[in-house]
Amino acid sequence: QVQLQESGPGLVKPSQILSLTCTVSGGSIRTNPYYWSWIRQPPGKGLEWMGAIRYSGSTYYSPSLKSRTSISWDTSKNQFTLQLSSVTPEDTAVYYCAATVGPPSTTITAMSEYRYWGQGTQVTVSS
Repeated sequence: QVQLQESGPGLVKPSQILSLTCTVSGGSIRTNPYYWSWIRQPPGKGLEWMGAIRYSGSTYYSPSLKSRTSISWDTSKNQFTLQLSSVTPEDTAVYYCAATVGPPSTTITAMSEYRYWGQGTQVTVSS
């Protein structure tokens, strides 16, 4: 059973870089055909897909966040990382890492669209 766990700071100052890591256990992040995504949910809003890294290392980003988002991985640690630059209070959200078998749904209407989820981590952007 694949398990995901997010880690990172819970408070980030405006204009700084938000950095989160997802540690994967129970399976390799290089397993074909898994895709590993970052998703967030701002207060009172729906789930927003931010981007993903494929089992081959290819990356994909939401067009609305592409200029500020970078996803990378460390295969030796079985981890993948999100960096979101120039954050504002509007980036305050619960951030999740999640996995799909095959390309992810970029318009998420239900959590069941993803096979595995981390528990989520609250990130607040505030001075």
